[in-house]
Amino acid sequence: MEVRARAPGKIILVGEHAVVHGSTAVAAAIDLYTYVTLGFPTPSDNDDTLKLNLKDVDLEFCWPVGRIKEVLPDLGSHTTSSPSSCSLETIKAIASLVEEQNIPEAKIGLASGVSTFLWLYTSIHGYKPAKAVVNSELPLGSGLGSSAAFCVALSAALLALSDSVTLDFSHQGWQMFEDSELELVNKWAFEGEKIIHGKPSGIDNTVSTYGNIIKFKSGELTRIKTNMPLKMLITNTKVWRNTKALVAGVSERTIRHPKAMDSIFSAVDSISSELASIIQSPVTDDLAITEKEEKLEELMEMNQGLLQCMGVSHASIETVLRSTLKYKLSSKLTGAGGGGCVLTLLPNLLSGTVVDKVIAELESCGFQCYIAGIGGRGMEISFSGSS
Repeated sequence: MEVRARAPGKIILVGEHAVVHGSTAVAAAIDLYTYVTLGFPTPSDNDDTLKLNLKDVDLEFCWPVGRIKEVLPDLGSHTTSSPSSCSLETIKAIASLVEEQNIPEAKIGLASGVSTFLWLYTSIHGYKPAKAVVNSELPLGSGLGSSAAFCVALSAALLALSDSVTLDFSHQGWQMFEDSELELVNKWAFEGEKIIHGKPSGIDNTVSTYGNIIKFKSGELTRIKTNMPLKMLITNTKVWRNTKALVAGVSERTIRHPKAMDSIFSAVDSISSELASIIQSPVTDDLAITEKEEKLEELMEMNQGLLQCMGVSHASIETVLRSTLKYKLSSKLTGAGGGGCVLTLLPNLLSGTVVDKVIAELESCGFQCYIAGIGGRGMEISFSGSS
């Protein structure tokens, strides 16, 4: 029996940075996925190892299960139905297992993800031999939730072959978990995200688990559904940014200009609330969709202007804004800013020729482009082989 799980990436539609200061933000799943395939060897395979294959970066790791048990003697006794956090001592022990694999220096940034794999796998399945294969449509470190999608897809695959969830193994194609099982996946994925990021908000893994769109404010998450088709051009500027420094910069500006920044955050809160209202309201025809798209474009432009006021734009982002504006398209940064990715709303009636021209111009600048549907399904799984 082999299971394959997929989990979507995410974008922040509106509200980034301001959300740290009490404003509403809106995040959405995108139909770019991370996939995890998991299978156990048969007794005739005579294989007593745990393998992890990261296909996109051409790396494979292999640990004898006896070595894992030696380094992590207490992990195999966890209760799958009630996730707990990974202790600092355990993280250090797992790090020693990862170091034994001699990850190339150029790819050392993947070490925390490999550690997360070892912890999640051993916590849920103990010391059983297995092979996991990971591949993704999401660029790493670009603000599209690649680490959360990895944690969600991995948690789903692990739980699917455990006793904690009830699934139809004969079902053909992708299937979804029940709500209570999705909640369990989300909890495990959040614990995995903690290993990678330290103090994640939980937004990325929640969007990846449940899909659709999430509105969040002051730690409270509300799942909402869009009633209109939304498509975005996502442009990856490939400019690395320091998220912590960007967040700190906004906070410092808030200390220097409290009244002005409070007004900015209040405006962002209104933009986020209005956008959420627009995408939830019913649509009757193409004209209604067009009218909504025009409003969304204006809200995106307003939010981008306010993000510029916060000081988190970048020359690469401005290049994307100028390029898309030539074609009367509206864009904004998504996530931390300072580089990273930019969203451009693609109206329902926009011709493919125009889209091709925009993409060609952006790619000529060295950027990478993706077209993605917004607010779609969350994590799903499929099975192959015989039990």
